[in-house]
Amino acid sequence: MTRTIRILCTALLTVVGLVGSSRPARADEKCERRVHQAEDKLRDAIQRHGEDSKEARKRREQLEEAKRNCTDYHDADHHDMDHHDDPH
Repeated sequence: MTRTIRILCTALLTVVGLVGSSRPARADEKCERRVHQAEDKLRDAIQRHGEDSKEARKRREQLEEAKRNCTDYHDADHHDMDHHDDPH
C-alpha cells in the first residue's frame, strides 16, 4: 500500500511540475514571435518606403514596444519568483 502511495505522489508531483514549468515557456515563445513579426514588418517597411520613412519609424516604435513588453513580462516573472523565495 505505501509503495502505491509513493508512486502516486511521485506521479502527481511530476505532473504538477511539468504543468507549472510549461506555462512561462509558452509566454516566452509568444514574446519572441511578436518581436520577430515586428522585425519582419520593419524590414518590409524599409524595403518599400526607405530607411527614414514615417512607415519605418512607426515600425521601429512597434518593435521597441514589443521588446519592452517582453522585458516587462520577464521582469514581472522574476519579481514573482523572488517574492516566493522570501521567507517572510
